[in-house]
Order: sequence, then structure tokens, then C-alpha cells
Amino acid sequence: MATPLPSIIFHSGPIFDGHRLLEPGLAVGIRDGRVVALDTTDAVRAELPGVEEFDLAGRLLHPGFTDAHIHALSAGVDRNACDLTSAESEQQALQLVADYAARTDSEWIVGSGWTMAHFAGGCPTAASLDTVVADRPVFVMNRDHHGAWVNTRAMELAGITADTPDPADGRIERDADGVATGTLHEGAMDLVSRILPASTFAEQIAGLVTAQQLLHSYGITGWQEAIVGDYPGMADLASAYAQHESDGLLTAAVVGASWLPRPTTVGDVADVVAEFVRRKDAAAGGRWSMHSVKIMVDGVVENKTALMDEPYCGECACAPTGHGLAYFDPKVLAEAVIACDAAGLDVHFHAIGDGAVKVALDAVEAARIANGITGGRHHIAHLQLVAPADVPRFARLGVTVNMQALWACNDEQMIDLVLPVVGEQRYQWHYPFASLAATGAHLAMGSDWPVSTPDPWHAISVAVNRMPPGEDVEALLPAESLDVATALAAYTSGSAWINRRTGSGEIRIGANADLVVADRNPFEQPLTELWQTGTDLTVADGVIVYERTEQ
Repeated sequence: MATPLPSIIFHSGPIFDGHRLLEPGLAVGIRDGRVVALDTTDAVRAELPGVEEFDLAGRLLHPGFTDAHIHALSAGVDRNACDLTSAESEQQALQLVADYAARTDSEWIVGSGWTMAHFAGGCPTAASLDTVVADRPVFVMNRDHHGAWVNTRAMELAGITADTPDPADGRIERDADGVATGTLHEGAMDLVSRILPASTFAEQIAGLVTAQQLLHSYGITGWQEAIVGDYPGMADLASAYAQHESDGLLTAAVVGASWLPRPTTVGDVADVVAEFVRRKDAAAGGRWSMHSVKIMVDGVVENKTALMDEPYCGECACAPTGHGLAYFDPKVLAEAVIACDAAGLDVHFHAIGDGAVKVALDAVEAARIANGITGGRHHIAHLQLVAPADVPRFARLGVTVNMQALWACNDEQMIDLVLPVVGEQRYQWHYPFASLAATGAHLAMGSDWPVSTPDPWHAISVAVNRMPPGEDVEALLPAESLDVATALAAYTSGSAWINRRTGSGEIRIGANADLVVADRNPFEQPLTELWQTGTDLTVADGVIVYERTEQ
């Protein structure tokens, strides 16, 4: 249960103010949910005589994390459904599906969380899924929600046959005879997702409760819900957030990003953006707002739907084109961004391939030319491959680098599924965080949960070490690593700025009491142990929302 933080002094530990580690010996005083003092311990005690004290005992005090790119509510719903995120192999994933099916009488088995690297070519089959559930349809999305694994019964109900054409924005995985094998990429997921029973409002609220509790336990006090709208496997989440706030139960500060539908044309832009503005005005609450717009420019590298300037390496007959997929014509994309920017909406791009990053930057440049310099806080998420020529454009155009840093390492998926299709030259363009920071670009950070863990310290560890947490492998382009302070600033003040959360993401006089007490001082730990940092206390806007009860 959330409990108001009393007037209190935090002392005897290091303080990170959202930008830098402050000099030793300082203390922070809180009153009425605000930071009212930041000075030496004796000075703060003199200003707040007789109030409670919290001895940090050497532990770090820092602002609450803001996750700049996450699918929290749907991750919570999935966590309460058929959750495959713990599977470490195909057999474990199948066992989890079987176990879930055994304990539910639901008409459909729905969930998410499988990992592409656990399957040959990154593509699981209906034949294997049929061995555990054949009598009911199964639809489970992968970790990144860019593909779905379905069984034969699901394809039968959806009418998928060898004659079913690939949609313009997706691909049906097929065998040599053209028969669908059980993996649906990108827009092809709609062939099945459109006949799924909709998640109930009660399930959405339960998912939000689950997600909020978990995120607070990681020190996260705010986030940007990266898709709010109709998307395969996801319901429109706005009503659940609005209701949770109305009920006084939303303790996080959340921004919803309205989904730009892929069929949007130039002629549709004015009406679509007008609806975004209506949603923004309707959601202007204290903790739930919708001033962002999500535009998915491309797909992902592993299934060759990420947009590349040059073709993928090797045979690309399995992809619609050798360059991947562009979900919007460049003119449509530019017109949409110009209209959003003019309407005071922040654009949140998904861009994975170097081609997608380029056209996203081109669209912002078009908006800057059309509208001049506005207050738009536009940002590009993921940024897996950035061509060197585009690196300086972020700072020049005022585009924030929205990093999902946990992926910036030589893990199994990168080595087995990415390197073979992008080649050695483009592999050197992966996640150029240090190069982008050196240009003066604004940095933010998020997790993309449930694609990966929402634990910020795991992501910070990879941003610093460029290797998977707890593993001793070759670092991915170590020259692109960030220092701890830069990574922590991105996940606190950097992301809070993206969310327009004035007074959060920083520890300064007048700021909200969005505070976290870590379980150690990570600045004094070996860099390879950063990922082990945990949270002892989370305070969101002056309310205690998490307190560790067991060590």
C-alpha cells in the first residue's frame, strides 16, 4: 500500500542529482512531497529540526527512473497469461505453454515472451506447438512483439493457407511448398490477432496493477507507454490508465504514445492528428497524459523487416525486398511528423535499421523546415544501426536518442541472427551511444519490456560494459560505451525530460520527491557488477510505493 513520505532527511550516503554525483557529505531534506533542502547534513538538520532521518549507510540516493520506452500494461497482462519469458530453450517454451493450457479452460491460449534465438532461423513452427496444444488455438508473441507463433488450429480458424498472400507490412513464414509453418512476422500477425477474443477491461486493470508493482520495485516512478491504440495482440490501453488514475491507484507518472496506424495516407493525416490532439486533451490528468505519438518506421533485423539503406547480406528471397520494410512512404511520414509537431505532439519513433533512422531524421528535418524550431521533444528509440553520416544529425535537429541499452552486446541473438544478415561493416554501426553523446545529443533510456527485463541497472550495466550482465564475453564496440553517470542521467533526468515531467528526474530544491535508495553505491562497485544493484526504497511524488522487506 502506498504511504505518504513524512518530512525526512536522507543523509550519510552518496547523492546523484540526475546529472552528476554530488560532493560527499551532503543531505537531502523532504517536506510535503518536495525537496526543500540540499546542503551539508548539519545545515539540513538546522533547516528541518526534529524531523525523521534516513541513514543511507553508504547507499546511493538518486531520482526515480523513468522508462522512456516500455509496454507496461500489455506486459502485465501477458505476465498474468501464458508467459514464456523465463524459457531458455524451445523445449522450456513448449512446456510453459503446456502447463498454462492445463490450468485454464480459455478458448484461446494467448501470451508472449519466446526468444527467437531458441529456434532454428528464429522461427518456431506450428508442428512443434501442436505437440502440446492441438485442440485449441494458440497465439503467442515473441519478446519484441514483432512476430507471433501460432499452432495449426489458429491458422485454420484464421483461414491461412498456401494461397494466403503476405500483407504489405508483414510476412508469413513458409516451407518450400509455400505452406505456412507457424511464424507470422509483423503485419501478418493481424491475420490471427483480429480473431482473438479481446482482453477484458478487468484483465487490463489487473495487468496494470501487476506491472506497476514490479516497476516500482526496480525504482521506476514513471514511463512512456510506447503503443496506445489498436496493435496486434494489444488492446487500446487508454481507458485502463484513465480509470486507474480516476480511482487514485496510478502512482506512476505515465505518458501514452498514440499509435499512428500503418494504413495512414497523406489525405488521412489531418484527421488522424486531430484525433491525437483530442486524446491528448482528454487525458490531461495529473499522472496520465497522452502528448506523444508512436510511429513505427520499420521492423527488426532478425526477420529482415528492419529497413536498410543497402540490401541484407546473403539470400534475401524470404523477405519482401532485400532492404526490409518501410511501413510508411517517406512523404506520408514527413507529413505526419510535420502535423504532429505543429500540433504540439512529441513524436516517438521506432527505428532499427540504418535506413529507418535516416528517414525518421529526414521527417524531423522536414518538420523543422516547415514549422521552425518548436517545443517538440521528438525521439528515436532502438537505433540498432546508425550510419556514421547520421550520427551528428541528432544534436543538430534536436532529436533525443532513446536507448534500449540492454541489447548493445554480443549476445546469442546478435551473433547467430544479426551478424550473418548485416555483415561486418554494418555490425560496426551498432548502438553508437558514445558517438551520439559526443555530439551533444540528448540521451534518454528505456527497456522495451517485455522484450527485455525492465531492470534499469541491467541496461546501465550493458551501456557501460557493452556485454551481457554477468557474462565475460567480447564487448560489442567498447569505444561506444558510456560512463556510469551518463547512463544513469539518461535513465533519470533524460527520460523525465522526454515525458515533460517537470520537477522529476532530478534532486534539487523544489523538485518532486521522486527518489530511490539503491541497495549499494554502484559508483564504488566493479563495473561488471553494476547489474547486481537493486532497490531498497522507491518514493513516487512524495509517496512510498516500494520498500524492500527482505534482504
